[in-house]
Amino acid sequence: MKLSKEQIQKLYTFTHQHYVEYYDLQTELVDHLANAIEEQWLENPKLSFDEALQIEFKKFGVFGFMDVVEKRQEYLIKKYNKLVLKNLKTFFTVPKIIGTIITFALVFALLKFWQKDIPLLQITFVILTIIFFAGILIMSRKSKKQTQLSGKKWMFKEIIFGYGSMSGLINLPIQFTLHLKGENYANWFLLLVSFLIILLVLTEYIVLILIPSKAEEYLKETYPEYEFSN
Repeated sequence: MKLSKEQIQKLYTFTHQHYVEYYDLQTELVDHLANAIEEQWLENPKLSFDEALQIEFKKFGVFGFMDVVEKRQEYLIKKYNKLVLKNLKTFFTVPKIIGTIITFALVFALLKFWQKDIPLLQITFVILTIIFFAGILIMSRKSKKQTQLSGKKWMFKEIIFGYGSMSGLINLPIQFTLHLKGENYANWFLLLVSFLIILLVLTEYIVLILIPSKAEEYLKETYPEYEFSN
């Protein structure tokens, strides 16, 4: 005995009513619930659809689907972080490393020349951080509009366009420079600050431009059904 299309739709509605907003998770849960209900019917054909559903739902415990949502979110956040790091590493390998080294040398030379003007350095970090968070806000709004048009939310898509889980690291250079005072700093110190600036700019580029530009590719790779659902 198989579930009808109407019953499958009821399962989607059921998962949404129990605080599962994301279509990808709804689909996984619906598939699990449908198979479980059909297995119950093999053992007890007299069970109604609603009875079989409630029996299966109770197996998820007092928190219902929340544990499933949290575990999936943790997995996708780790996937996103690995994606950021993977793209970041490319700037330190041939051929991109040549451009990275040239930029690094240029930043070091500028810091060497302006090292007594620490407020300028602090302002630079603040501006870069403002750009970063403004970019995340713009991407988040764009993603919300796309979601409204399609009527479907995808967890990984929301992470790509609105989460930026590595954004907490962006505050570190600012906190670091706020305690600096203008003086002649050692070259090793200026090299470190130059590296932080380069790392900050590259991270902003990857999170705000590079990964979002390849979002469709990453989403189709994560969700085979994504291509046919929008």
